[in-house]
Amino acid sequence: MSAQIGKKAPNLKLSKWVQGNDTNLDQQSGNVVLVEVFQVNCPGCFMYGIPEAIEIFNKYKSNGVSVLGMATAFEDFDKNTLKNLELLMETGKVIGETEKMLGQSGQLDEGKITYKIPYPIAMDSVVKQSGDVTKEKMDLLIKKQIPDFDTQSENYKNEIYGRVKDYFLSKEYSAETFEMYALPGTPSSILIDRKGILRDVSFGQNGLLESKIQNLLNE
Repeated sequence: MSAQIGKKAPNLKLSKWVQGNDTNLDQQSGNVVLVEVFQVNCPGCFMYGIPEAIEIFNKYKSNGVSVLGMATAFEDFDKNTLKNLELLMETGKVIGETEKMLGQSGQLDEGKITYKIPYPIAMDSVVKQSGDVTKEKMDLLIKKQIPDFDTQSENYKNEIYGRVKDYFLSKEYSAETFEMYALPGTPSSILIDRKGILRDVSFGQNGLLESKIQNLLNE
């Protein structure tokens, strides 16, 4: 099942809750839900995405907003692992490019972040690719990037299908929630309203997240 704006948000596919009690979107009815998606080896996630989510959590945790964090892996599969996520949550230790960039900007103390992530954190379900690439899976990616794909010529569509199939076959692993929500990268934010409807998916930081949450709270 693929996620669609304006439709019921499908539950996150997760391998393990690393911090907080096991939960999912179907258990958050009545709350506005922010899912902050990051990678352990992603400097921008720690410089922008996670601090913004922490600010939202601290400001709205008693006002009907649930913040959930989900680590994923769509690249650097040797670094964006459950083991390194657990290391982060237990000790504050960061790795790879995150350690390099945050260290250069003076944001670490002996290789560790100087703040605590207070909200529940889980790991995306990252599975080894079987080699099977379905049309549904290809369409999910293609139509996110090319909305008018169905109106294109057969030759063009066959060319794109070929490229996308090669892309999937080149991937060693697949992050199930990341792909189900067709996320373009990290940090990404997923917003769900009080009725469990997916309302917004955004990539990066644009300064609009809090206002979007306020709008959902006011509905």
